Amino acid sequence: MRLLLAEDEKALAKALKAILERSNYSVDAVYDGEAALEYMAAGNYDGIILDIMMPKKDGLTVLKEIRKKGSKIPVLLLTAKGEVDDKVEGLDAGANDYLTKPFHAKELLARLRAMTRVQMESEDSQLKAGNVTLDRATFELTTPKGSIRLANKEYQMMEFLMSNPGHLISSERFFEKIWGYDSEAELNVVWVYLSNLRKKLSSLDADIQVRATRNAGYSLEELK
Repeated sequence: MRLLLAEDEKALAKALKAILERSNYSVDAVYDGEAALEYMAAGNYDGIILDIMMPKKDGLTVLKEIRKKGSKIPVLLLTAKGEVDDKVEGLDAGANDYLTKPFHAKELLARLRAMTRVQMESEDSQLKAGNVTLDRATFELTTPKGSIRLANKEYQMMEFLMSNPGHLISSERFFEKIWGYDSEAELNVVWVYLSNLRKKLSSLDADIQVRATRNAGYSLEELK
């Protein structure tokens, strides 16, 4: 799942981003409310973690603007405030949950799982193409020959391809969706990961392949 993290304490944001990525989330981090809205408008996220006290626009203002636009994306509020009124205001503004600082990483991850569970359950837990099945819960790629558990970004790329069979996806689109705008990685990392996926599909005797179209992008096609 891809998350947007909006937290103005950069050291905390860096630590949270590392924790979330170790738990197989893809994370874009921003440090003020205006940047959060800009990323929301340009990106495709499965959930948002919003600090209430942020510069330019606070988390409650961001939340209200998101909900005003009709977005139902799950939102977890982070706050240093523990008063009941602050929590009620956040929930009434459309937050799915809140967490008061300081908090334990395990609780953050548990609340994220609970918050996004309904969204995950509303989607098919498995994607299928040809003789290949991708399990969204276990990250396993399976064919009649066997199974391989994909690494985080490999899984995200495979899910993107299998959700758009036959459609060309450019390297830039892969990079934007999976690595994010603030990544220090180079664009050729897309080719490296797709090459790894090709090898894994081949090792499983898959009857689909990742096909490259020069100067256009990549697509998932059946072997002929």
